[in-house]
Amino acid sequence: MQDRSPKQTVNFQHLPVLSAEVLASIQTLPKKLLNGGLIIDATIGGGGHCSLILENFPNLRVIGLDQDPTALVNAGQRLAKFGSKVKILKTNFADFTPTEKAVLVLADLGVSSPQLEIAERGFSFRLNGPLDMRMNPNKGITAGELIEALDENELANIIYSHGEERFSRKIARRIKTDLLEQGPYQGTHALAYAIAGCYPPKKRFGRIHPATRTFQALRIAVNNELEVLDHLLVQAPNWLEIGGLLNIISFHSLEDRRVKQAFMMDKRLERVTRKPLQANSEELSINPRSRSAKLRIAKRKC
Repeated sequence: MQDRSPKQTVNFQHLPVLSAEVLASIQTLPKKLLNGGLIIDATIGGGGHCSLILENFPNLRVIGLDQDPTALVNAGQRLAKFGSKVKILKTNFADFTPTEKAVLVLADLGVSSPQLEIAERGFSFRLNGPLDMRMNPNKGITAGELIEALDENELANIIYSHGEERFSRKIARRIKTDLLEQGPYQGTHALAYAIAGCYPPKKRFGRIHPATRTFQALRIAVNNELEVLDHLLVQAPNWLEIGGLLNIISFHSLEDRRVKQAFMMDKRLERVTRKPLQANSEELSINPRSRSAKLRIAKRKC
C-alpha cells in the first residue's frame, strides 16, 4: 500500500449539484422536524450542500462525513461560520452509526471537481499523475497495485461490470501484456493511451474519451464504491425520523439502478420521486458536470 496524502490543499468551493432540488425537498419536511433537526451529510466534500442548507434552514444541525482528508480541511474552513451547528467526522459512511435520528440523510456520490483537478490523486486521465484513485489516500491499495494484483480475467470482469466497457477483454489483455513486457505504467496518461489503443480508430475521438469507462471501473473497485453504497441503502433508513428524507445523488447507471431498486423494495421507505431529478438548463449552463447527476428521494414511512 502506497501512502500519497495530498501535498496541497485545493479550493473545494465548487458548485454542489442539484442544490435547488435538495433545498426544495427539505422545505417539504414538517415544521417540527425543521426546528433543531439533524441532517447527516454522508459525503460532505467541500461542504457545498451543507453550507446552502444551513443558510436556508438555520435551525438545522449537520453531521458531515468524509474520508478524504483534503475535503475535510476545506469543509471545516467553509463551515466554520456555523459554529457548533456542524460536526465533521473523518469516516466512510459505511463505518458510521449515528446516536440520534436525522430528518435528512444526503449522499452525493460523485467525485468532486477539485479531486479531479489534483493530478497526484490519479482520478483523471486529463492530468498526468500516479495511478492512485483512492478516496482516502492513506488506506487501501492503489489502482496501479490493483491492476498488478489481478489476473487478466479478473481485470476484464471488473472493467466490464464496473465500467460497462464493451472492449473490457481487449483492454485487460493489453494492460497485462504491457505490465509483463514494460513494467508498471508511469502514470494516468500512459494507461489512458494504452486503453485508447484498444478502440477502433474511428471510435477514439468521440465525445467520451475511450479511457472513461475503464477509469470509472478501477476507481469503483479501488474504493469498494458499490459495496459501501449497498450498505448505506440498507442502513440509512434506520438513521431517519419517521417522515425524514433520504436524498441520494448518483452519477452513473450502476449507482442509480441500485438506488432505484432499494427505494422500491424497502418497506420502510416511500418513494417521493418516481423518476430521478436532473439538472435543468440553467444549472447545466453554469456547471456542465451536473449533466450526469440524478437525485432520487425517499421518505421513511415506518
